[in-house]
Amino acid sequence: MPLLFVGIDPSTGDKQSPTVWADVEQQELVLQGWKPSPELEAECAATEVPGHAIGIPEGEAVIRIPARMLHIVREACDVLEANVR
Repeated sequence: MPLLFVGIDPSTGDKQSPTVWADVEQQELVLQGWKPSPELEAECAATEVPGHAIGIPEGEAVIRIPARMLHIVREACDVLEANVR
């Protein structure tokens, strides 16, 4: 099944487009967001979290999603929960 488009930043301009999709087959949220500043990325990488190594693992990324998109993220979660396999 292809990605299911859920929504885009309602304040998006011509060059900015944080976007949320639901991948029902993989049961995953797929997020496109802004890259963090080097300072924010370093802060995230340096933060100790129980059960998690310090740093950002290969194949993972930190992204930023504006709070005004929370309703879109919730909708994507609802889509996935309705299609749990």
